[in-house]
Amino acid sequence: MIYRDFQGLKLSMLGLGTMRLPVIDSDDGKIDETTAQRMVDKAIDSGINYFDTAWGYHSGNSEPFVGKALSKYPRDKYYLATKFPGYDVSNFGKVEEIFEQQLKRCRVDYFDFYLFHNVCELNINQYLDDEKYKTYSYLIEQKKNGRIRHLGFSAHGTIETMRKFLEKYGKYMEFCQIQLNYIDWEFQDAKGKIDLLKEYDIPIWVMEPLRGGKLAKPDDMYITRLKDLRPDESAAGWAFRFLQTIPGVKMILSGMSDERQLEENIKIFSEEKPLNEKEMQLLINIGDHMTNTTSLPCTGCHYCMSHCPKHLNIPYLINLYNEHCFTVDFAFIAPMALSAMSEDEKPGACIGCRSCEAVCPQQIKISEMMRDFDKRINA
Repeated sequence: MIYRDFQGLKLSMLGLGTMRLPVIDSDDGKIDETTAQRMVDKAIDSGINYFDTAWGYHSGNSEPFVGKALSKYPRDKYYLATKFPGYDVSNFGKVEEIFEQQLKRCRVDYFDFYLFHNVCELNINQYLDDEKYKTYSYLIEQKKNGRIRHLGFSAHGTIETMRKFLEKYGKYMEFCQIQLNYIDWEFQDAKGKIDLLKEYDIPIWVMEPLRGGKLAKPDDMYITRLKDLRPDESAAGWAFRFLQTIPGVKMILSGMSDERQLEENIKIFSEEKPLNEKEMQLLINIGDHMTNTTSLPCTGCHYCMSHCPKHLNIPYLINLYNEHCFTVDFAFIAPMALSAMSEDEKPGACIGCRSCEAVCPQQIKISEMMRDFDKRINA
């Protein structure tokens, strides 16, 4: 197992994420505890020592299962991470109640790692308003009391939103969890997020390393190009080697849903095989090609905005549209971002005047995109 140093700890670089555990009858709320327990046991036997859960995973059943599964082991045998569920703004003001329940659910006296969950446009104002909600104040107090050993945050929001959070809390954040893979290197500007975290000297935790499984089974034309350079490397192996090569990455969380995936990932993380510059660039190029085949070619020139009578942030809406259309399965980023916007800022506010299209250098049919986006979101 590959390990990374973090503040005197030896963390397995592969962490077991518990958002996609095996389930019964395709019901996300019914964890197949027998199979999942075997996976936890196999993970620990193979050297994995980091387990990540959250309040809402598996309809609220992930934390109780993880607590039960790990309770058979000495407390110093594993590192446990969970999060304050800020993805649901109704939870703000309940941080103490939720935190105390999480300790009971997970059958522990402290969390090794605790995160402000999913900092994004939907909740940034609530996270920053500590005078009203006291989320930060309470969690930093738990850190002082030893009930949180390391405090960090996860983010699905824009770089601008992350910067707002870091400007207020950055000096207190010990790690940050972002969506990072060779598709999102450019598509979600993960590279830019890494550069921002470097400014604050914050180590990187990775979520969605395989982009919901897309990178474990890419199209044959991509596999052929990869096999030319590394004949024995699996598609998933390429995706993980990409992340292992990026400086600052300490933890890579994989939401493994069956024992075969676990065994394959353990094998990949049994030794380091960093990519060279040519191999890294090939993956970035493949990621760009994957998204460009389905995405509108907006360059963010903003000419459209100067001609929009409704003053819509068209480049931002196009970015959300591209993300939503590409992701398809488990597409939550665009709906989440739109839910933080007023009705006159959303795609449905477009009146179809086509003034923006008249000045678009890329000749994007913006009005058609707006109608389709509104239809997809409200389907």
